[in-house]
Amino acid sequence: MKKYKYNYLLVGGGLFNAIFAYKATQNNKKCLVVEKRSHLGGNVYCQTIEGINVHKYGAHIFHTKDKFVWEFMQTLCQFNHYINSPLAKYQDKIYNLPFNMNTFYQLWGVKTPKEAMHKIESQQIEINNPSNLEEQALSLVGYDIYEKLIKGYTEKQWGTEASKLPAFIINRIPLRFTFNNNYFEDPYQGIPIGGYTPIIEKCFAHSDILLNTNFTEDRSLKDLAKTTIYTGMIDEYYSYKYGALEYRSLKFEERVLDTENFQGNAVVNYTEQNVPHTRILEHKHFEFGTQPKTVISIEYPCKWDKKSEPYYPINTQHNNLLYAKYKELATKEDNIYFAGRLGTYQYNDMDKTVHDALKLYETLNQ
Repeated sequence: MKKYKYNYLLVGGGLFNAIFAYKATQNNKKCLVVEKRSHLGGNVYCQTIEGINVHKYGAHIFHTKDKFVWEFMQTLCQFNHYINSPLAKYQDKIYNLPFNMNTFYQLWGVKTPKEAMHKIESQQIEINNPSNLEEQALSLVGYDIYEKLIKGYTEKQWGTEASKLPAFIINRIPLRFTFNNNYFEDPYQGIPIGGYTPIIEKCFAHSDILLNTNFTEDRSLKDLAKTTIYTGMIDEYYSYKYGALEYRSLKFEERVLDTENFQGNAVVNYTEQNVPHTRILEHKHFEFGTQPKTVISIEYPCKWDKKSEPYYPINTQHNNLLYAKYKELATKEDNIYFAGRLGTYQYNDMDKTVHDALKLYETLNQ
């Protein structure tokens, strides 16, 4: 029987493999982590700038209904009490998100749930079997909410007209008839005090690490471990045998500003089509910072290519069928497991990522 140097080869240094490595090394398993970037953490990586923990790859707010996952995360860090309450800016007016009584008052001056419901119902367009996102939105919320708060943002996010996007992207639009700006309905939420990077460092503390290393260019690394957990792109692993899966990407313009407070909120969305960015993050507000300067990130959606970072899977019927072909190939592999956002071609919140990593570890070590 072949003797391996490691129990697990973990391809990708993001949250999934961090949680997996933490459990494995706690139980005296040996892990080798292979990461193509120059740092660990994947998209939850934070860098300290001017004393502020900057989310380098976009806002990451931990939220969950899963008490077990929440209690597990408490063993890794302490969370603050941040509540996500984004704002939307349209033609120099500010609206609260998610769509709630504050939003409806700002749009129409209505003050009661009954008035708001009547206004929305009066604007809804009856469309049987909406064929695209625009028709779906108009049938759910009507003209004002769609035109001011959905249309421009969505078209920038996906890079095409809403009338050409599939309806399933917004199967439902939450409308809340309370004056509550809490974006998430999950009972547990917050930001790790000190950011996410200390969590990642703690999880990988007892693993061997190879940074700036692309596994697909050196597959001999697989021979070092009995089992591989692969969180990279599943189509790249198979050398795009059936073609490339599609993604949307993001670019961030980061600025350090010599002011204490730029926008007064962590997240402000820009919903007009003629404004090229979708949102601005002011990172200090995730942790109630009082630093003399501030750091903002202006977020631009963009077309993905193989040289850019894949952020959001485009789960059209074509892409899902393509992924199913790659998944079928994966079922024939021995001792390799595809996981995470890229390995499973689905966008997962962090709590599901943690849950799935814990579940996979337990499954492999029963």
